[in-house]
Amino acid sequence: MIDPNLDAITVSEVSKQFGSLQALNNVSFEIRQGEFFGLLGPNGAGKSTLINALSGLLRVDSGHLAILGNDVRTQYRGARQNLGVVPQELVMDPFFTVRETLEFQSGYFGLRKNGAWIDELLDQLNLSEKADTNMRRLSGGMKRRVLIAQALVHKPPVLVLDEPTAGVDVELRQSMWRFIKRLHKEGHTIVLTTHYLEEAEELCDRIAIIDRGEIIALESKQDLLALGLGSKLLIRAKRDIEAVPAELQQRIVRLEGNEIELSIHRDNDSIMEILDSLRSASIHIDYVSVLSDSLQDVFMRMTGNENNDQNGGG
Repeated sequence: MIDPNLDAITVSEVSKQFGSLQALNNVSFEIRQGEFFGLLGPNGAGKSTLINALSGLLRVDSGHLAILGNDVRTQYRGARQNLGVVPQELVMDPFFTVRETLEFQSGYFGLRKNGAWIDELLDQLNLSEKADTNMRRLSGGMKRRVLIAQALVHKPPVLVLDEPTAGVDVELRQSMWRFIKRLHKEGHTIVLTTHYLEEAEELCDRIAIIDRGEIIALESKQDLLALGLGSKLLIRAKRDIEAVPAELQQRIVRLEGNEIELSIHRDNDSIMEILDSLRSASIHIDYVSVLSDSLQDVFMRMTGNENNDQNGGG
C-alpha cells in the first residue's frame, strides 16, 4: 500500500554538469500523486537529463531524487519498480516479437505470470494483431506504442512520457491519448514532455518550464496562463497593412496582408488608444478581437524560443 502523503516524484537541489555545460542547476520541485504534470522547455534545456536521472540512467553531481519516497540512488529497486519511462528514442531489440519484448521486460521485474496484463496492454494499445510480429517490421507509430506497453508492463504508479507522440500520425496520437487519459483517471501519476504545446495545455494540471538547466516557472496551468504575460489584439483592416506606427512596432506578433496581431496587457493598455494610433496611420479597421494567451505564447515569451525549437533532445 502506497502512503498517500508521499510525493510521486521529489527533485531536490539537483545539479549536473557535462564539462563546461551546466545541464541542471539546483533544480527542485515535487509532483503529487495522481497529477498530470507537464515538463516543458526548449531543446537542450535539461529535460532529458532530468528524466535520465530519475530513471537511474544518469548520476547527478549533487541533490536528491526520489520516486514515491524511494531514493533513486540508494533505493534503486524500489524507485524503478514504481516508475515507468517511455523514452524519446525508439530503441528496442529487432529480433523479438512484440509479445516476446513485453515478456522479456516482465522478466526484468521478476514477473513470470504476467500474460493477462500483457494481453490487456496489447488490446488497449491496439497491438493485438501485431503481437507475433517482429519488432523490426513495425512502423514508427507502432514501435512507440510498444514502448508505452514496455513502460507499463510492471504496473508502475508513476509514468514518464518523453515526447510520446513525436513522429506519430494523428489517428495513433489520439488513440494513445485516450489510453493515457484512462490511466490517469485510474490514479496513475503522469509526467509529460512534449513539443506539441496544445497537448500540455489540454492535459496537464501543473506545468514546469525549464530553460538552461533551471526551473523558470512552476504553476498550475491556469495560473501560468494568468501570469500577466498579456493577450493579443487581432485587427483586420480593409486593405493590406503597409506601415505600422513606430510606437506599436515592438508589439507586433504577426503581420500578414490585412491582418495584424499586437501584444497587449489588459490591465495597463488602452485598446482604444492602440486603435486610434492605427487609424492615424490611415489603417482602416474592419474587425477587432482580443485573443487570450495560449500556452505556446507564454512559453515563447518566457524562454525566447519558437515552439519548433523544442523538438528533439533536451
